[in-house]
Amino acid sequence: MENNRNFLIAMVLSVAVLVGWQFLVVNPRMEAQRQQEQARTEANQPAGSLQTPQTPAGTPQTDVPAPAGRESVVPESAGQVKPAESRDQAVAASARVPIDTPALSGSINLKGARLDDLRLKNYHETVDKSSPTIVLLSPEAVPNAYFAEFGYLGQDAGTLPGPTTEWQVEGNPTLTPQSPVTLTYTNDAGLTFERKVSVDDKFMFTVDDTIRNAGSQPVTLSSYGRVARYSKPEVAASYVLFEGLLGVFGEAGLTEEKYSAIESDLNLSPPKASSGWLGITDKYWATTLIPEGGQAFQSRFRYFANAARPHYQTEYLKDPMTIAPGATATTTSRSFAGAKVVDVIDNYESTLNIRQFGQLIDWGWFYFITRPMFHGLDWLYRLFGNFGLAIISMTVILKILFFPLASKSYKSMARMKNLQPKIIEMRERFKDDKQKQQQEMMRLYKEEKVNPAAGCWPMLIQIPVFFALYKNLYITIEMRHAPFFGWIQDLAAPDPTSIFNLFGLIPITLPHMLMIGVWPLLMGITMFIQMRLNPTPPDPTQQMIFTWMPVVFTFMLSSFPAGLVIYWTCNNFLSIIQQSVIMKRNGAKIELFDNLRAAFRRREKTSEG
Repeated sequence: MENNRNFLIAMVLSVAVLVGWQFLVVNPRMEAQRQQEQARTEANQPAGSLQTPQTPAGTPQTDVPAPAGRESVVPESAGQVKPAESRDQAVAASARVPIDTPALSGSINLKGARLDDLRLKNYHETVDKSSPTIVLLSPEAVPNAYFAEFGYLGQDAGTLPGPTTEWQVEGNPTLTPQSPVTLTYTNDAGLTFERKVSVDDKFMFTVDDTIRNAGSQPVTLSSYGRVARYSKPEVAASYVLFEGLLGVFGEAGLTEEKYSAIESDLNLSPPKASSGWLGITDKYWATTLIPEGGQAFQSRFRYFANAARPHYQTEYLKDPMTIAPGATATTTSRSFAGAKVVDVIDNYESTLNIRQFGQLIDWGWFYFITRPMFHGLDWLYRLFGNFGLAIISMTVILKILFFPLASKSYKSMARMKNLQPKIIEMRERFKDDKQKQQQEMMRLYKEEKVNPAAGCWPMLIQIPVFFALYKNLYITIEMRHAPFFGWIQDLAAPDPTSIFNLFGLIPITLPHMLMIGVWPLLMGITMFIQMRLNPTPPDPTQQMIFTWMPVVFTFMLSSFPAGLVIYWTCNNFLSIIQQSVIMKRNGAKIELFDNLRAAFRRREKTSEG
């Protein structure tokens, strides 16, 4: 049957897509989770075996010019760093200014004025609210060091602020959204640096520097900023998600470099610009630098492969500024360090005029589908207060939106069913002449105004929607740890139940491939019913594929986010109702019960034989 053959092609294409996701997305994800657990274990072990440089790795600042636009001399580390036994020990080893906001906790290291101790208050490692909060930034003395800092380079200007500078704090000892802190440093050349650090109630830090030249000679300085990272993020090498070094540089647009790319090239220089931002992004978190607009800067993405401790670094170096004797200069920089919340990121882009800052979230090539879908889901979430209900509501809305096309498709399928007796008779009549069969079949289609490929459209339409929803569940932090009802406490994670341990009644640990939960089973059942609405194909191979397809999908989708399986199940259920009603209105027999009886009869005959 031509209709069944077309439908089979659509199903095979869908399986090909899902198999690709299984091997290119799900498997890397599970491996990344294993690596995350291993990294967390190593981070809690003593770090006494860490190698440290014997000499300072940065270039001495007292005799280095600031050649903006040429080779960067931004330092790579603070020099010799003594390894710490734990993160807490590393934090306690230096004087600090506490950070306390509704979203963040941590501290600023007064050595280098580094932002190297930051936790995200509202995000936990697991769905359990008593689990530890997410650690974003950590000091250089720990294996997974990750920090941001600002400093200066220049020639004949004394010892300038850098990784080893000891800053003094004035006034308020705690950084909050209502109370910024002021740090000061005076060098041996008569330069006084006053740094005002402020933070909002989300994730944006603002650094205002005032430089006073009390010396007798003019000085030329260049300010720099850098983000350094000594370990890869928890989920690397995913084919649907970018993680690595990125930035926007003027009109050049977004530049992205994966960890593997920078490890090969070691040193990449995006175009010089006078506006933009740069940093390092994870799946859900990011740390970026936003230089003050209007002043040109040169950026670089670097990987220090030959350092005592290999690490990644994004940096910028501004064009030099000259400060006359007795004069004062000011410069402003910003650093975003936190969760990639869509509304927060978009608000920063608009209110702070940060060009294309929204691209910090990886919407992918199909952003014109994924981003509108997120905003639709987010609106429905605000309406219902549950992302699971939002997904179900979105499924209904999409069904209504595509109803005309689906209705036309199902009508064509109903007409195809009514044509089956004529097609069978024609094939018998011209069974020895394949060319004549095709000619007569085309004539029948034309006379009856039937499109034999129409049955494929409902499935083909579902694929981009499926991918867009998967992308949203995978990348947006709003979906992370979002509960549904009952046992589904994280829509972005697979259904945790399994039929093979009686849904938790038998206390055994099962292999991942046997975690076939309730929702994957419901999806498989609805898919089985939907396929049985169509006549049983005469070809034995097609029969076998149609029989086993729901089973294959059940096992495959068990590894996918529960939210995606809920969507697919509800979509199948609505399709069953829609197809049944349309076929009945068009006089086509609904084959469901006949097909089920035939399937069971075949099994009985097989068992008797």
